[in-house]
Amino acid sequence: MHGTIPTSGTPRQPRRVPLVLRLALRELRGGLSGFAVFLACIALGVAAISGVASISRSLSDGLGREGQRILGGDLAYNLINREATEAERAALTREGRLDTVALLRAMATAPGGDAALVELKAVDPATYPAAGDLVTDPAEPLANLLAPRDGVPGALADPALLTRLDVKVGDRIALAGHDVRLRGTIRTEPDKIAGGIGFGPRLLVSDATLRATGLVQPGSLNRWSYRLILPAGADLDAAQARIKAATPEAGWEVRARTNADPRFAKSIERFTQFLTLVGLTALIVGGVGVANAVHAFVERKRPSIATLKSVGAPGSQVVALYLTQVMLIAALGTAIGLAVGASLPFVLDALFSADLPLPLNPTLAPGELALAAGYGLLTAFAFAITPLGRAHDVPVSGLFRDTVDPARVSPRLRYRLWLVAALALLVALSVVTAFDRRVALIFIAAAGIAFGLLHGVALGLMALARRLPHPRRPAPRMALANLHRPGALTPAIVLSLGLGVTLLVTLSLIDANVRRTISASLPARAPNLFFLDIPSREAARFRAFLGEAAPTGKIEEVPMMRGRIAALKGVPAARIRPPEDAAWVLDGDRGITYADALPEGSTLTDGRWWNAEEGREPLVSFEAELARQLGLKVGDAITVNVLGRDLTARIFNLRRVEWRNLGINFVMVFSPGTFRGAPHSDLATLTLPGGTDAAAENRILRGVAKDFPAVSAVRVKDALDAVGDLVGRLVLAIRGASAVAVLASLFVLAGAIAAGHRARLYDAVVLKVLGASRARLLAAYAVEYAALGLVTALFGLIAGSLAGWVIVGSVMKLDFRLDLSGALAAAAAAVLFAVLLGLAGTWRILGQKPAPYLRQF
Repeated sequence: MHGTIPTSGTPRQPRRVPLVLRLALRELRGGLSGFAVFLACIALGVAAISGVASISRSLSDGLGREGQRILGGDLAYNLINREATEAERAALTREGRLDTVALLRAMATAPGGDAALVELKAVDPATYPAAGDLVTDPAEPLANLLAPRDGVPGALADPALLTRLDVKVGDRIALAGHDVRLRGTIRTEPDKIAGGIGFGPRLLVSDATLRATGLVQPGSLNRWSYRLILPAGADLDAAQARIKAATPEAGWEVRARTNADPRFAKSIERFTQFLTLVGLTALIVGGVGVANAVHAFVERKRPSIATLKSVGAPGSQVVALYLTQVMLIAALGTAIGLAVGASLPFVLDALFSADLPLPLNPTLAPGELALAAGYGLLTAFAFAITPLGRAHDVPVSGLFRDTVDPARVSPRLRYRLWLVAALALLVALSVVTAFDRRVALIFIAAAGIAFGLLHGVALGLMALARRLPHPRRPAPRMALANLHRPGALTPAIVLSLGLGVTLLVTLSLIDANVRRTISASLPARAPNLFFLDIPSREAARFRAFLGEAAPTGKIEEVPMMRGRIAALKGVPAARIRPPEDAAWVLDGDRGITYADALPEGSTLTDGRWWNAEEGREPLVSFEAELARQLGLKVGDAITVNVLGRDLTARIFNLRRVEWRNLGINFVMVFSPGTFRGAPHSDLATLTLPGGTDAAAENRILRGVAKDFPAVSAVRVKDALDAVGDLVGRLVLAIRGASAVAVLASLFVLAGAIAAGHRARLYDAVVLKVLGASRARLLAAYAVEYAALGLVTALFGLIAGSLAGWVIVGSVMKLDFRLDLSGALAAAAAAVLFAVLLGLAGTWRILGQKPAPYLRQF
């Protein structure tokens, strides 16, 4: 037998690092020169994605950790328009310590007659808050602050109410005709998030004060929340099951500390997805910078590649060597981005913890960070493999003479398949991890179309430049040639600048249309005032009052109750999984009404309206689009819980509703016989001729507060201001995230210009030897960059306008108006920036002496 058999005493050889990795690490010892843009693009995109994901995770963890405080207890049982019965309260009290909170809207009136809508909250001072801390100024026990003194009960107010009514702590204000004294202000309210968005400042009173005002009456709009603190170690699910068994007909809306505010949590997930897609846009835009940087890297390494191939290195090993280098650098950029993104929640908590309205629990999110790293590395691989793959089959002679005779080689099929695989993985990651997969697919399709169109624009511009007649003057002639010559910057600049301008124009149009809708379009046709909780026994007197106060105004009045959908076609609402766009209909209570005739602003799409005889039966008219999403049709049964009773009605017709005029309308309109004899209040609107009239509105508000203290009035302008403030904050967050994508575009643009450095240097040296002046060369480059900027700006205006039209009209369901004032400014700035950046990149080239470079070419 030949050979030797190793024995146990033979030392094992150390494992050698693979040759490709050793060579890659050795070449990287020379530094990362030329990879600044590459690192910046990868780090910026990964930082955006990981930062958004980390903050979202921290918010979700904060909501989970602070669930008891946000909810006000371990369990919250909510009722609309009625209080719990003694039996229902007893069932709750058996499980733990009970805290009762009443929430409703009311009018507060200052001594001078000024009135303001308040979000009234009535609590038991002995038990509130059951969880968390109420911070007041002055810091006294709540019972002392709310207790009557000299026959006048106390109240605590949001500081905004003091400003709105021009009062101070110690003053009296009237609440439904009953005086309360402002004893202090609310600095921190532990369960504020669970209350949702309010249209007025908070006013906190005792439950005894609320009852003395007479605001709680049959049919009035109020919400009763019964918060339970369970004994230590108690089982949440078991407690819920016992309460449900004891109160089967109560019609509770139940929340647990583990899911204190599911609507808010869903909103966080939706907004996180949007910002993540914006971050992914930045990363994909940065991918163009990666491709440019890798292309420039291959250009610099041609002598090394030629040497390796001339000594026998196969093309696949050459590609593997430089791909390893590129991915090591991408890993470094990814690590930088992850470090920045992971630190963002901790930075926010350290700097703004006292000002944040939401509970933030800074934490490292390994899953989210791993996802962001996957995005970064896949993007780097996808955009690097094609430029590197072209070196596989270029002959050695072609590599050496590439400066004067560039080789045109397409990458092999294997590299194109790797590219397809990387892009497929990126798409899969985006879709699988998305909160709304439809939105993710739309984004991917839009990104693909944008890349394809921009590539087509670049090729079309190059083809046009080849066919145009050559100008006589040298500068335009050279500029025209630069647009289509081999190695031209046209594709890279058109792609990077075009994406940036498109994004800027889209955001500008969305911002302009949303703000126009809120501040201009809606108030012009919407009612001036909404009146809530009009007692049905006083409806005629109230209508007469409005007729005298505004004889030329338009008055609409309908009965209104609150109800919650309990079942659809016999299936309990808790078991239905509706589409995201329709989930809100089943989540919580809805305003409902009954009517003899089709409401104004509605159009029947299926069926007909009931007649007087048919209206005696329990029938319902349902909004058509929501019915489609919920799978409902004429004849189906709907069960609603109103005042603790389940009532089933049959869908008699479907109708389309024009919501944007802010008139009175409802998802569900019932036949009059459905709620015959049920207690209710009325809802009314007043529309003044000529639009907003602050003086007339204030006069009417003061009259309502004086003569109808139980009626709550909402000024449409105040409601729109509240919505506008919320939209403004969202737009600010969108702008911040989009700025990352725009910044990536600028990096890519700078990288594209840097990538063309070698070719520009060669041109400049040759032309200077032939007698071209620096001014003439600068003029040629200025014309070239201006032409590229103008073409991409025009594309950005068209593509951004189309994208804005689709988003505003189809997604936001708003009227779209082409307002290009901000968009034109963004496009002009992009053209100017392209010219200035291009000239700045060539200035240093034009100052070089020709002799040293002539020896290299």
